[in-house]
Amino acid sequence: MSIKIITISRQFGSGGRSIAKKLAEKLGYDYYDKEIIDNVALETGFSKEFVAAKGEEAPGKTVFSYGFESAGMPGIMNGMTTNDYLWTVQRKVILDIAATGKPCVIVGRSADYILREHDGVFNAYIYADMKYRVDRILKLYGSSEKKPEKRLSDKDKKRAANHKHFTDLEWGFAPNYDISLNSGKLGEDKCVDILYGIVTEK
Repeated sequence: MSIKIITISRQFGSGGRSIAKKLAEKLGYDYYDKEIIDNVALETGFSKEFVAAKGEEAPGKTVFSYGFESAGMPGIMNGMTTNDYLWTVQRKVILDIAATGKPCVIVGRSADYILREHDGVFNAYIYADMKYRVDRILKLYGSSEKKPEKRLSDKDKKRAANHKHFTDLEWGFAPNYDISLNSGKLGEDKCVDILYGIVTEK
C-alpha cells in the first residue's frame, strides 16, 4: 500500500507533535496541526485559542459531560451544540485536506477515524510513561498551580472522552491504530525513523 497520509494521535506530553513535524520534514510531506486550527477558526468564527483548547477535548473527563450542553438556536451553528458544530467543521477541514491528494502528516483531531475509509492512510499512536511526560511538559511549559501529573491525567481523560463521544472508539487502544510507539523508551528520533521506514518501504 502506498502511504500518502500519516495521522499521529498522541498522549499529552509524549512528543507526538514533534515526532509528526520531524517526520513530515524528513518525508517532504505537508504538515497539518495549527493549520487545521486556523482553518476551523476561520470557518466557525471561534477564536484560534478556543479551537485549540476545545477541538480535541470533552467539556469534562467523561462522555457524560456532553449531556449538559444545550443545542444552538435554529440558524446558529445549524442548531448543533458548540462541540458538535466544532467537530463537524474539523471533520470537513480534514476531509478537504485528504481530497487534495497531496501527501501529508496530520496531528490529532481524530483524523485516523475521519479518514478511515480513505486508501493510503497510516495511523500511529504515540505514548510514554508518566515520568517522561512530566519531565517533558515541565521543560516545555513550566509549572502551574496544578500538579503536572494531574494536568496530564486530565488532558488524557478529556481527549479520550472526546474521541469516544464522536467515534465510539477507545482512544489509545492499540488495535485501533496501525502502530503504537513508546516515545519515552524509543526516543523521538527513533520513532521518526520507524515511521519513515514504514512509509518508504517498497
